[in-house]
Parts: sequence; C-alpha cells; structure tokens
Amino acid sequence: MDGVIFEKLKILSDGAKYDVSCATSGVDRTNVGRIGNACAAGICHSWTADGRCVSLLKVLFTNRCVYDCKYCVNRRSADTPRASFEPSELADLVMAFYRRNYIEGLFLSSAVEVSPDDTAEKIYRCLRILREEYMFAGYIHAKIIPGVSPELLRRLGMSADRLSVNIELPTEESLRLLAPQKKIKGIFGPMKQITQTLAEQKTLKGPGFMDRLTPAGANMTAGDGSLTEMLQSRNAAATLPRSRYKERFAPGGQSTQMIIGASPESDRQIIKTSESLYRIFKLKRVYFSAYIPVADAPELPAVLSAPPLSREHRLYQADWLLRFYGFAADEILDEDHPFLDTELDPKISWALRHIEQFPVEINKAPLELLLRIPGIGTTSAMRIARQRRISAVKYDELKKMGVVLKRARFFITCSGKYYGGKEPDPVYIKNRVLRADDIRNGLTEKTLTPQISMFDSVSFMLGDGGANGLSVR
Repeated sequence: MDGVIFEKLKILSDGAKYDVSCATSGVDRTNVGRIGNACAAGICHSWTADGRCVSLLKVLFTNRCVYDCKYCVNRRSADTPRASFEPSELADLVMAFYRRNYIEGLFLSSAVEVSPDDTAEKIYRCLRILREEYMFAGYIHAKIIPGVSPELLRRLGMSADRLSVNIELPTEESLRLLAPQKKIKGIFGPMKQITQTLAEQKTLKGPGFMDRLTPAGANMTAGDGSLTEMLQSRNAAATLPRSRYKERFAPGGQSTQMIIGASPESDRQIIKTSESLYRIFKLKRVYFSAYIPVADAPELPAVLSAPPLSREHRLYQADWLLRFYGFAADEILDEDHPFLDTELDPKISWALRHIEQFPVEINKAPLELLLRIPGIGTTSAMRIARQRRISAVKYDELKKMGVVLKRARFFITCSGKYYGGKEPDPVYIKNRVLRADDIRNGLTEKTLTPQISMFDSVSFMLGDGGANGLSVR
C-alpha cells in the first residue's frame, strides 16, 4: 500500500471510531455477474441475525471540517492531523481490502470539507466507481450530511444499502448550544426525504421493492457540470439488462445516532425523542453514543470524566422495549422517574413500579402481557403462546422455552401456583434479583473479600480489625 494512502487511512479510520451507528444491513442483494454480496451483512465485527460475524471498512471520507461543533474530535478548531481521500483512492482501497478478504463492505461517514453538497458529491463519485466500474455488490452504509441537496441524496440512496443522518443531540436547544452551525431543519429534511422515498417504493413495511425509481435530478440542465455527467453515467447504467443491474433506494432503510452525556437531557427526554423518530421517520435503529470527552469547554463534561457507558447500555435496553415489546416512552419513564435505574434493567424496573399487575397466569395472559413479564423475551413468549394451544404450560418447561426463571418466577403463576416465595413485594424482589445477578457475575461474598497482602498488618490478617477497625469477613 502506498505510504500516503496508508497515512490517510490511519487518520480517517481513527476519526470514524466515534460514530457508532453501525448495524447489520438487513439487505440481501442478488449478485448476477458482479463482485461481492450483501447477504444481510453487518458492520465492524457485528453479529447478524443468523449468527455470522462480518466486517466492513469503517472510515471517514475526510476529517477536514468547516463546522466547529464543541463535542466533535474533528471540529474546525481541533488540533488534529487532517486528511481527505480522493473518490478513486477510497474505491481502490475498498476493493483491495475486499479482494484480500479483509472486509465485506463499507461504512462511510465524513466531515464537511467545503459544503454539504461538495462533500456529498465526492462521496457519490466514490460509490459510483464501486458500483458501476468495479461492479461491487457488497454492503455500503453511507452517512448523509445534514443540509445536502435532495438531488444528491437521491443519488446516494441509489448507491448505498443503508443511509443514516445523525441527529447528534436529543434536543434542539442542545444542538444550538453545542453545534450552532447545524440546524434541525437541515437534519430532519434529509430524514423526511428518505422516509418518503422508501414509502413510495413500499419498503418501509417488508418486501415489495419497485424495480426502478426515476432520478430526482432528471430535469437538470447541461450547465450543471459534473452532476450532469454523473446523471448521464447513471442513466447509462440503467440501460443494462434488468437481470444484471437493479437499482433500489436504500433497501436497508435509515438509522441515526444521538450523543449521550454531552448535554444535560434526562433519559426520559432521550427516550421520548427516540420514540418520535421511530414514529415519524420509521427508522430502523436509533443509536446511542456515550460522549467521550475530547474537548475542554465549559458546556461539556470535564475532559477527565468517564464516558457514561452504563447509561448508554440502559438506553439501548429501553430502546429495545420501544421497538419489540410494545412499551411507550411514558411507560418506561415518567416525570417522577426521569432517569433509568443503574442497578436494574428498564423492564424489571417498570414491573416493580407496577407490581399491582402481577403475578400473571402464564397459561391465560395475552401475548402483549407475556412480553411485559421480566425474564420473558419475544422468542420465549411466542413459544409459550404456541405450546398452550396444545396443552397447559408447566413451570418446569419454561426454562426449556428460554424463560429466565431467576426473574420471571416473581411475576408469574403457573396453573395457579406462585413460585416466587413470599407475596410479590418490590423491595424483596429487587434484592433477590440483584443477588442473583451478583452470583451470575461471580460477585459472591468470597470474591468480595479483599485479598490478604504480605504488606497487611498482623492484626488485619488475624481478623481483629487492627488500628483502623477493619476486619476480614
């Protein structure tokens, strides 16, 4: 590899590590006479639904940015090495990595080097080279820069499998404070266009892709220069036999990302924002990125503060409840409970706040209620529903169905019998669940006992507490 290209790759791949909106594509691209496949592939060693681990080249197109967002490592005022790819350089690099079996596709984001349209045009040229010159059929996830023109967005969507527009921060107030050059209209505009285009080709709800869409820039004049040339190339590609070339707009849908911990929003505000995004834009995923302190600014957490990784984890669990378990944001958190419990996952926290609804009879509860029982997931709920059509489900069978009885037993009855010990009590259940989690994680009394060191005092080793009143338990 050329030394200059390697240095660019080193800088731009390092700059891309803060973007976490990476997911399995959910795309099965039929490959007829082309190079590569996109078989519901994932990204950066992510696991697919069928258990495969696949990888993509995760890189920025450029980290030269005209914006000065206070939370961003690539902001204009940051003292960091800068680099930019040429479209052909990155396309050649992707194919070189693919042919060596290093990757299965590309995750491409970018800073804004001159303007949103200037950067997006270069990204599109790179994708066009991959799709039309190299005939690359592998998975491509492209980040859409807020403020990009509808014509360029349409072209990028025709070349990529999944698109994403980062909302960045949970509220417009925080965006104005930390990224004043970015406007909420510039973010929501592309998201709305993607949603409308997917609706037009009927890809928001399962299969039913249209064979082809008319390019949005078909009315462009010849004076548009390189954009016209790109459109002509696209039209030429469209004349290939349908068995060999098939265009679809972002068949993997769209996603977005929010930075958590850089601004003062509560977990409830974040979850309600996610719920609105799912409802309005029909997103595949909302990703949460724990803010890693990279800048010293009075509006941001201290540089030496730890990223809120536990909070990010709980938000993902709450997001799962929104998407698969039928919960509303106001059920997960309310005004009296604006933050998620750091000790318990959101589902069991909700159940303990609504203990009057439990225990639930496992053989009579509707599927919607089964999904709300801690320890019962979507797969085990379906298994229970299928089994009880044939015969009553027995308590001993629940574990084989995938139910986590350490949690579920406190919230269910089976043929009228309760297996949770004493009557359901939130404090008792919480203590038992936390105790079970400690045992599962190996945090028993034995492991919590401090290891005796040769530097400990004799009195400490004998267990009388010594001068400091300590004792070995």
